[in-house]
Amino acid sequence: MGGVLAFMRRHGGLIALGLLALYPLFPALDWLIEGTTGASVRLDRQLVNVYIFGLLALALNLQVGYAGLLQLGIAAFFGIGSYATGILTVDKYPFQMGFWGAMVVAPVVAGLAGLAVGMPTLRLRGDYLAIVTLGFGEVTRVVLINLENITDGPRGLNPIPEPWLPPWVAESAGTSSDALGALQLLPVYYVALILLAVLVVVFQNMERSRLGRSFVALREDELVSACMGQNPRRTRLIAFALGAAIAGLAGSLYATNLTTTAEPNTYDFNYSIMVLCCLIIGGLGSLKGALLGAAVLLGFDNVLSPLLTRLIQGSTGASSVLTTFSNWRWIIFGLALILMMRFRPEGLWPNRRVKEELHADGEGV
Repeated sequence: MGGVLAFMRRHGGLIALGLLALYPLFPALDWLIEGTTGASVRLDRQLVNVYIFGLLALALNLQVGYAGLLQLGIAAFFGIGSYATGILTVDKYPFQMGFWGAMVVAPVVAGLAGLAVGMPTLRLRGDYLAIVTLGFGEVTRVVLINLENITDGPRGLNPIPEPWLPPWVAESAGTSSDALGALQLLPVYYVALILLAVLVVVFQNMERSRLGRSFVALREDELVSACMGQNPRRTRLIAFALGAAIAGLAGSLYATNLTTTAEPNTYDFNYSIMVLCCLIIGGLGSLKGALLGAAVLLGFDNVLSPLLTRLIQGSTGASSVLTTFSNWRWIIFGLALILMMRFRPEGLWPNRRVKEELHADGEGV
């Protein structure tokens, strides 16, 4: 038994990746839910949103959890990546780069926007930086609405094409291969999953690198990190730009998954707070915690909440504001945050260093 547990701990990530890769072919949970409740669900489509918000959580964790930069405008870079993808792919514009080209350019555009915002503002600290990034997020949203000639205003840019696949995949998908059929029908699922897995490996290695240690040193004590030969301003700028670029990558996937950029109001302050909630619930500065927080919040919001709404309305026979469970989500999120701050401030899967700091005297904060 001990050997099995050790194997699971050592290779749990690879096992989870394999199961998620095979899930569209064998949607066991879909069959179980439909058999027990009668509700038809497609969890593979909802999992795409979980992967995208997992990328966003990793981006914000790099800035807030690793480098200690209180950033409240991550949704702005998410929207920049989404609209960059729209401009580069829709028929309205002459670029026609397709998904793969846009997936490369959109993070670059978002990263450059992060540099442009970070260079004059990262000298600020704490609440002041939070207010500036919050303001940047709102300004970005308003600009996207008012640049109607470029962004189509409240309508958003559409249709955004799906990822291009080789012709032999499209031909085979219509024949006998279930695997190729799933790849053709849900290409963004696999692209998002692979990108998330690659970023997890990159972050795992970065934590042990000189750059990762410089982020942690900056978060713990900027003065000490400067005395040790680090350049705090450059380190902050790298963290801010990298986080913005990853958020832009998530925005590119989000727009491709929806086949539209969605309206600019989609990328409002609520998205930034939701991603921050993922880190608080999962654990600030924890790679696994960020992913767990995204899975818990998005799983509740996209899967559990609609399912409970169907069950409640099916049992009561009435459809109203009170019986729509999703209308209660912000109350539940707020209550969850209060309980986490009171009983487990380090998060569900905390960073070891943060956990030791919070429980140095044997008690929680």
